[in-house]
Amino acid sequence: MPVSSMSSRAVSLRQCLRGNVRRLSVVLALALPVPAIAATTPCELPAWPLWQTYATRFVQADGRVLESSLENNHSTSEGQSYGMLFALIGNDQARFDKLWRWTSANLAGSATATRLPGWLWGQGTDGQWRLQDANSAADADLWIAYALLEAARLWHRPDYRQDALHLMATIEVQLVVTLPGLGPMVLPGPQGFVLPDALWRLNPSYLPLPLLRRLAKEAPNGPWQAIANNTATMIAQSSHHGFVADWVGYQGTSAQSGVFVSDPINGDTGSYDAIRAYLWLGMSDASEPLAALLLKRLDGMARSTVATGSPPETVRILHGSVQGQSPFGFWAALIPYLEAKGHPRLADQQRQRVELALQEALARPDADASPPRYYNFMLSLFALGWADKHYRFREDGTLKLSWETACTRTTAR
Repeated sequence: MPVSSMSSRAVSLRQCLRGNVRRLSVVLALALPVPAIAATTPCELPAWPLWQTYATRFVQADGRVLESSLENNHSTSEGQSYGMLFALIGNDQARFDKLWRWTSANLAGSATATRLPGWLWGQGTDGQWRLQDANSAADADLWIAYALLEAARLWHRPDYRQDALHLMATIEVQLVVTLPGLGPMVLPGPQGFVLPDALWRLNPSYLPLPLLRRLAKEAPNGPWQAIANNTATMIAQSSHHGFVADWVGYQGTSAQSGVFVSDPINGDTGSYDAIRAYLWLGMSDASEPLAALLLKRLDGMARSTVATGSPPETVRILHGSVQGQSPFGFWAALIPYLEAKGHPRLADQQRQRVELALQEALARPDADASPPRYYNFMLSLFALGWADKHYRFREDGTLKLSWETACTRTTAR
């Protein structure tokens, strides 16, 4: 998320199943009515009540995702991108298309061949509902391109592939820079991340390895393979005491060299952004060499969670100090990471806690005005969908989906 949103998001977020899966499925299914879905494939969809509940709570009929971590009823490109991915995993073609069309029309002015989606849409001080910040968020841009590529492959939609290729080309032009001594990297957004005196700001959680692998598969002559390698270098060299930072600086020291430093604005904090880096690494395919390397180095979060039973909300990575009680979205995000680190019992404990937290939140009469807020729900949907094998990432970044074996119209691998 662009720098202008970081402090407001952190404040808002601070305010705000292996367990009995059958029991949770019943609770989720009964908590809210399951919306009607236009069936476009001749198959029975594997039940995914949590996605149906998410879609009912957060996705409007026109395809706009209500992303509540900043302000109620506002929307972000991040929320749209995750919604597209979840709709694809759920084989929800009609909703996917609405999500994409709303994103294109309202965040990019229907000009996605040349324009990146702006990151924030909502009501301005003038009372008008419209795009409030045209600066893009690179993670959302990458997730949208990824979702479009996979939708094209799985649903036989060449138009989605063309949209993805246009978006990838625009990302290369507007966001990919060559850092001295490192090589190509993706800036978090077009504006605000190139500072004076050869200093750049980067975000480790914006660059999931499976996404970069998939883009490299689609465009083998592009920068994506190098960006994947450089992302691993960034995380390895900028993480201390086994923890990932939210934001990282890269300081050029000459025309051919540079070094990773603490972020000039947010320092060495690891919190609401960094938690996703553990999630992405844990969900990477077991044969992904870069993820395996990084998982060996990132012991801090596992050690802290083993010691206390719960991940911290905030880490000062230069000192390894931890503080704060994390929300349940953090517990969910660590489930794949703890599995990959060889802590299945601890992963199961986190899962049971997440299941209970979701049940309690959905059972409240004021559920719409209380947790789970968007971010907790989104992290839970990522982690629990993965744990229940609704989806997995292959080594080349493509998705392995539960409905592929049930539905007849899938693309040959």
